[in-house]
Amino acid sequence: MENSTGGPDERELLRRAREGEPSALREIIERHERLVAATVTGILGPAPEVDDIGQETFIRFFRAMERFRGEARIGTYLVRIAINLSFNELKRRRRDRQAVREAEGPQDECRSMEAKAIVRQALGRLEPRFRQVVVLRLIDGYSVRETADILRLPQGTVLSRLSRGQDRLKAIVDGLAAAECGSRERRIL
Repeated sequence: MENSTGGPDERELLRRAREGEPSALREIIERHERLVAATVTGILGPAPEVDDIGQETFIRFFRAMERFRGEARIGTYLVRIAINLSFNELKRRRRDRQAVREAEGPQDECRSMEAKAIVRQALGRLEPRFRQVVVLRLIDGYSVRETADILRLPQGTVLSRLSRGQDRLKAIVDGLAAAECGSRERRIL
């Protein structure tokens, strides 16, 4: 069975993968590795953990493959796993940062940043429920419907969170940019 891209359709690919066919497993990875990487990077920013979380996403999928019912596309299921693992990583980072702050005391966090770094930092400060929607919709390019399916939310909730998330993200970016500009002015004087 072939799909419009000339490759085996997902059901056939999944059947072959469940039978342990290495080429099917390889094809699942090749079809979805960019999507998984974009999702993880969108949530964590460029970080050494991105590759590890990407690999762990596929490992978890392959381990759970027998239980995968195929109600969603494989890519949707992989994105859901990647989101969960990424948010676990964010929680770990928060715990680590808190431990460092307690050990070292307050540190001067004012640094020169480019626009992308400010946005990345702002995404990190955005509440997870808004960050998920913003990353999936605006960075990964999913439709509202696909985003709703991935997050198991009504489409109206996705639209609402997207709107509020964008407003909050803009406020955070504006605050970070203002702080950066003020920091530069103090250094110049």
